[in-house]
Order: sequence, then C-alpha cells, then structure tokens
Amino acid sequence: MKGLKLSKTSWLILSAGIFVVILAGLGVTRSQQLQEQSILEEELGLSTMRVDTIQVSHLRPQLEELQQKLDESESQLNEVRDRLRQTVVSVDVTEKYFAIAEYCDVVIENISNTTISSGTIGGVSCFETSISATVTGEVEDIVNFLIGLNEGYTTGYVQSTQITIPDESDESIDSEASASFQLVVYSYEGI
Repeated sequence: MKGLKLSKTSWLILSAGIFVVILAGLGVTRSQQLQEQSILEEELGLSTMRVDTIQVSHLRPQLEELQQKLDESESQLNEVRDRLRQTVVSVDVTEKYFAIAEYCDVVIENISNTTISSGTIGGVSCFETSISATVTGEVEDIVNFLIGLNEGYTTGYVQSTQITIPDESDESIDSEASASFQLVVYSYEGI
C-alpha cells in the first residue's frame, strides 16, 4: 500500500476531529477537577465550622493554671534537689565524724548538724555546715579525737571545744571525761 494521499479538505476534517477529541478530553478532565474542588470546598467548610465551634477562650485559663502548676512544681523540684544535696553532704561529713570517733576510741553521746548555708572565705563563695557533738572517753583519747578532727577535715576546723575532766578524788563520779565540740566544714562547688 502506497502512501495515502489526502486532500486538503480531508486534512482539515482530520485535524478538526483530532482537535474535538483533545477538547473533549480536556473538558472531561476539567469537569473532574471541578467536582473534586467542590468536594474539597465542602470539607474545608465543615472543618472551618468545627474549628469555629471550639471555644478557645475557656482553654486559656486552663493553660495559665497549668503553667502556674508547672512553675510551682519546678520550684518544688529545685527545693528538693537542694535538700537532697545538703543531706548527702551532711551524711558524708557526719560519717567521717563517726569514723574519726571510732578510730580515737571515743563514744559519741549526741550529735547534730546545721543545714548547709552559703558563705565566703577569702572572697571565694562556698558552702558551710556545722556539727555539734558531745563525746566521752579517756582524756588522751578525747585529745586525739580533737587532733583527728582538725586533721581529718581538710576544709574544716574545730571552732570550739569544752572538755570536762572528772575529779579523780571522788570515786562516785564516772572516771571518763566528756567533751563538747563545734566543728565547721566548708565545701566548694565550682562551675
């Protein structure tokens, strides 16, 4: 079959037919787009209506209340952290005090310590705690205990001591001496 020869009229009709088919395809595509746009606009309208019905104004006080509770909780958390830090430091200091007492063969009758407070020594910020205790034992052991306290705490010192030595002539009195100590211990927490 040799090439088809078409007249100009045939070419014009063929071109017009192709144009109509393309135009019909575009029309169908546009119709589908309009339907989809209509559905999406309906969904947008429903969503907008739902958002408009939510009352944000009653949520604002709730948000402020929750923010206040959060701030209070953070404040309490920081306070508890400080207490725990103080307790751990106080326990460490007191534990060392008992170890020195055991080594020096004295008996701790009562002991108390203060909370950790801030202070400065020579312009350096530090924390300090104070331990007060009463011990009993032989005079020599109490003196060794005093020396042990001053040597055992590299950042502390015995602030005051009161030793009571029994009168040896009175046999009715217990022969053990007693002493009251006030020890101050410093610690530094650098950044």
